[in-house]
Amino acid sequence: MTALKLPLVPASFFGMVLGLSGLANAWRVGARIWRLPALIGEVLTFIALAVWLLLIVLYALKWMMAREEAFKEAAHPVQCCFIGLIGVATMLVAGGLLPYSRIGAETIFLIGAVYTLAFSVWRTGGLWQGERDIATTTAVLYLPSVAGSFVTAIVGAALGFPQWAQLFFGAGFFAWLAIESALLHRLLTGPALAAPLRPTLGIQLAPPAVGALAYIGVTQGPPDMLVHAMIGYGLLQALIMLRLLPWIMKEGFSPAYWAFTFGATALATAPMRLVERGDVGAVTQLAPILFAAANIVVGLIALATIWLIANRKLVIGWVALADRAAGTVGQR
Repeated sequence: MTALKLPLVPASFFGMVLGLSGLANAWRVGARIWRLPALIGEVLTFIALAVWLLLIVLYALKWMMAREEAFKEAAHPVQCCFIGLIGVATMLVAGGLLPYSRIGAETIFLIGAVYTLAFSVWRTGGLWQGERDIATTTAVLYLPSVAGSFVTAIVGAALGFPQWAQLFFGAGFFAWLAIESALLHRLLTGPALAAPLRPTLGIQLAPPAVGALAYIGVTQGPPDMLVHAMIGYGLLQALIMLRLLPWIMKEGFSPAYWAFTFGATALATAPMRLVERGDVGAVTQLAPILFAAANIVVGLIALATIWLIANRKLVIGWVALADRAAGTVGQR
């Protein structure tokens, strides 16, 4: 009898939900300001929801059927931070469901926000204890406190909790500045990132862009210089990523490149939100260009991922459920 095998999906796969949700939100804004087909944004929203549900089930089964592997991931100096994406993805799904069910959106958001805050406190507390190899210091450090806080602010503001959203924006903003300085010091003075870790640099694009969206969400009135400055810094990060792309892609494509998608979609959506609020000038010229670029980035990475799956080149661990029942934790 052939044993049923369960894929041991890494927490980093939740980055797919971030990219798809981010692009769905961009299309929703595009439908409002440019009269783009609204259906595309809604289809992307439900694709993101389907991917989230699948990953939630598989990740829960991982903890049930292959707990040793799950603990290894939680203890890993790089992979552990991706576990924070579970809460971030959950909140983004909640935001996507808001037009369909406010009660459902609020419930899912609350679960995601509590998880995100708890994980951020736990993981950041561990980091502050030191004894960390500088070679493992990468942009994944942004995920627990910066990404988590900014997305809590974005979705919280959309749900009608502006004062709570402002608190989380502050937490994310100052955590971003602190971590940015430590990370850039490591990149400038430490050893070069190992080739498998280089795609994590895509996360570097996210803080200014996602932060700009959070700032737009928690403020009212005409756009000010701070949000323009954050978008400008995001553009600088994007240009640096393009300059580094041949170096980053030394080992070829992997699902790790989804790290680029959330920042890319946020960088597109932020100027579009400013246009929606009546901004003029540079952002009106940048908005359609960045929107097109975000679609290209997410589209290419999604197609490359589908190709890996179709050709069975997606390398992940597996656990044989029949063997697990007999006492074997799993096989990789």
